This record gives sequence, C-alpha cells and structure tokens, in this order.
Amino acid sequence: MATKKKTEALMKCPTGIKGLDEITGGGLPQGRPTLICGGTGCGKTLLAMEFLIRGATEFGEPGVYMSFEEKSEELAKNFASLGFDLDDLAVRKKIAIDYVHIERSEIEETGEYDLEGLFIRLGHAIDSIGAKRVAIDTVEALFSGFANEVILRAELRRLFGFLKSKGVTAVITGEQGEKSLTRFGLEEYVADCVIFLSHKVDQQIATRRLRIVKYRGSAHGTNEYPFLIDEQGFSVMPISSIGLDHAASVERVSSGIARLDTMLGGKGYYRGSSVLVTGTAGTGKSSMAAHFVDAACRRGERCLYFAFEESRNQIIRNMRSIGINLEQWVNKGLLEFRNSRPTMYGLEMHLVTMHKAIESFKPAIVVVDPISNLVAAASDLEVKSMLSRLIDFLKMKGITAFCTDLTSVGGSLERTDVGISSLMDTWLLLQAIEGSGERNRGLYILKSRGMEHSNQVREFRLSDSGALLIDVYVGAGGVLTGAGRVAQEAKERAETLERDQDIEAKQRDIERKKAVIEAKIKALRTEFEAERDELERAIAREKIHQKALDEDTRSMARARMSDDLAPEKVSIAKAGKRGRR
Repeated sequence: MATKKKTEALMKCPTGIKGLDEITGGGLPQGRPTLICGGTGCGKTLLAMEFLIRGATEFGEPGVYMSFEEKSEELAKNFASLGFDLDDLAVRKKIAIDYVHIERSEIEETGEYDLEGLFIRLGHAIDSIGAKRVAIDTVEALFSGFANEVILRAELRRLFGFLKSKGVTAVITGEQGEKSLTRFGLEEYVADCVIFLSHKVDQQIATRRLRIVKYRGSAHGTNEYPFLIDEQGFSVMPISSIGLDHAASVERVSSGIARLDTMLGGKGYYRGSSVLVTGTAGTGKSSMAAHFVDAACRRGERCLYFAFEESRNQIIRNMRSIGINLEQWVNKGLLEFRNSRPTMYGLEMHLVTMHKAIESFKPAIVVVDPISNLVAAASDLEVKSMLSRLIDFLKMKGITAFCTDLTSVGGSLERTDVGISSLMDTWLLLQAIEGSGERNRGLYILKSRGMEHSNQVREFRLSDSGALLIDVYVGAGGVLTGAGRVAQEAKERAETLERDQDIEAKQRDIERKKAVIEAKIKALRTEFEAERDELERAIAREKIHQKALDEDTRSMARARMSDDLAPEKVSIAKAGKRGRR
C-alpha cells in the first residue's frame, strides 16, 4: 500500500511588524521574494525598511537595502523621524544601504542585455554583512529601460531566482499600474507572496489598507486590513484574528453609582463586558462615564478615555462640577485621555490608533465618548464594523468597555444611530422627561445579560456630590419628576397632614368620651359600692338583731324549763325525807 508523502511546512520569516505576522500566519515566506505594491505614498518603502530594521534588531538577521530612487543620506533623515537610526545600524553592520543610480538614457537595450553587474553588486553587499534579508526599492526604476516584455519577464525571473539562490528573504516594492497590481503587470506572477497597499481619500479623509493578494504554500488572511503609519512605524490591525472565543468573567465591577449597582443585582457590571449608555444631548452620559472611571481609579485600575467631543481639560473641568476630580488620576498615571476629532483621519486609522494605545497603556477600563461622532468619519455600516472589531478586541483582552452614544431627538430611544446595541452586554438609557415647565432625566436598564436587574425607572439627578438615582413618582397622570414631583409630594404631604389632623381630632374626641364614660363608670361604681356597703351594714344589723332574738328565745326556753322542773324537785325532796324516817 502506497504511503502518502508528508509535506513540509513552509518556513516563515517574521517581520516584527504588529499585526502583519498574524495575518500572514507567522511572517513572509523565508528564502523567497515578496512583492509589495501600491500607489504613491501608501507606505511601500516604510514597510520594506521596517522589515529589515526589525529583522536586524529583534531577530539578529542583518539586511541589505538597495535603493534606486533615494540616497542613503536621504533615507537616514527620513527614517530618523520614526526613531530608526540607520547610520548606527550601518556602522554595526546590521544593515547595508546601497544606492544605485540608473539613467534610462544610458541604458542600451540589446538582445544580450542582462543585470549581471547588479547581481554581483547585490551579492557582494549580502556577503559583506552576512545578510539574511534584502529589500529592493523600486522594481520600476530598475526595469524602466526595458520595453521588450520578453526580456523584462526573463530578467524579473532571473532577479527573483538570484535572490532565492542567495537564501535571503527578499522584499521588492513596485508601483501600482493602471489595470494591474504593478506597472508592468508581471511581478505579481513571479513573486511567491504579493502584498497590496492602498491609500484612499474619501470626503477629505485618508484611509490606508493592506491586502494579501497571494501567498504560495500558506494560508493567510484575505480581507482588507487597516494599517497605521505613525511615530512608531508600521502597524496592521488584524481583523480576522478576532473571534468569539473570548473568556467570560464572573467578577463584578462597580459603576461608581451605588444605587445603579443596586439596580444591577447589587454588584455592578461584569468585568470584561461591554456597556452602552445612550440618550439625547445633556442627559448625563459623560457624567456616568466619569463615575465609572473614578471608581476604577480608586480601585487602582488603569483607565483609557477616548474622547471625540471635548478636550481633556474641558472634561476635567466639567466633572469637577459634580464632585469628581479626574485630574488626580491623570497625575497618578491611572487615567490617560486620547482626545481627537473624528475627522482628523480615517475610521480605520482611529481603530489602529486605539489598538496601539490600548496595547501600550494596558488599561482595565476603556471609555469611548461618544461613538456616534465617528459617523462623521465614515458611513454607519463602516462605523458598526469598526466598533464591532473594537468591542471584540477589548473582550479578548478582558477589558471592560464603556461607550456612550448620542441618540437623535424625536427618534426611537431604544435604538442607536450606529446600530451596535446587539453587541453590548449592558444597555442603559438616559431619557429626558419634560413636564411642569422643566426638563428632567430618567434612567432605566434596557438589558443586562447574565444578571438580575431592575425594570424600574429612576430619576437621574446631577448634584455637587455626583449623580443620584431617586425613585420616580408614578401616578394616574404618569411619571412625575422635578417640580411636578415636588408639587405632587407637597400635595400628598398636605393631604396626609390633614388626614393625620382629622385622625388626631377624632382620637381626642374619643379620649374625651372615654374620660366621661370612665367618670360615669367611676361614679356608678362609687354609688354601687356605697349601696353595697349600706346593704352589708343592714345585713350585719339584721344578723345582730336575729342573734339577739335567738338569744332571748333561748333564755325564755330555759326559764320555762326551770319553772316546769320546780314541783318535781319538791316531790322528790319530800319522798326522801319519808324514807329517812
């Protein structure tokens, strides 16, 4: 039985560029050429140079940079702004930069023309520092003198074959063509890996994206990925690496408002969950965010605050009016603000910038205030996609997200302008309640996944000591707040007082009647006792009189008995006398 031949995994050369290694599955194909193509200003040169620099500084792989457009002095100045010291790397033989000047008028095309001299020069540079990586910028300048497509294709194959023979991982840049990825339209067929960079401007907002067109022998991300060029260099936001397999914590964190914690089962939000607070302008969304941040900082946790409406100093000043001092946490390094206008740059740039800030600051709490302002930088669908990736990223990191959203006046309150409520674990609604010539605030919980929560409306007040949640008055006419509630409560107190006074008056009448009745009872009891005493005395007298009568009767009986016995005694006496005789 025939055995299946085991295939060897393609070796990867890590770029060291944040995000790029993730979507390429570990880096560029080792020992093979990679083509980086795109329009002017999209970042091809930066990507090629950073690939060499990070290889030399992070992976111990020296590199050769061959330029046909910029001299080494110009390159050193350009990359110094990004913190890359090319001169120092060149002195330490970590990087070799070779500038080759090509003048088209000096090129004489013949059937036997080739680039053997360039190969010798490039080979010497590779051998001189033991290079493992090579960058050629750009291929158009190298082949600008060729008009014969047959010769061009042959020389391209020779160049790519030479680089493979040297065992180096090569990056070659190319300008985008009108109807193809590159100007000649041939390089992408020869290269083992092709990366396309785009730089688009839509409604005066620039957006950069990266796409891997092909990658021979390796699985790779096929979507468009936003990337950022800033003072730290090149970084990519890997969308496809984020899934729905993040952990779900059971730990709870306080909202910073004690009564709200009570409404949320008595413990607050789940750590690592996403919280959304919606409401019209002026309902107190930012104030709730400040309470949450203040509570987290008091626990010693780091907080990152992305603000798209107000400056840091303005937020700090405004929160002092409700008794929250955020400046102390800024000074202690627990709170960091990132304030910018949504239209400052593209939506994907915002996303990558936020990712870099989160990776750098490592917060436990992230506030985005408000997410609705991002609509100014892109469409609703793009904003929803961007926020979905941000929320997934924060959940993957176990970071609690607190987002505010400005809802439209007159629209449905139970929906968001960017439609991300389904992504949120807890959704709080701040509603303006108008009545009695006043505009007050009410708060209720639309949902809070995985926990018991209150279904009641609370009046939301902002005071000098912070946010307060008060039971609203619900009567026959509906919910009353503010002055209407005060008037109703005063009316109820007056009615209660009147009822209490009536009850007290009736109680006093009853007490008086009771006293009268008790006095009558006492008098009757006294009269009764007097009559009873008189009766007892009469009975006693009668008993004494009866006793006397009885005694007299007995005396008389004794007397009569004595009289009856007297003759008999005389007879007996006489008889005695005769006997003695």
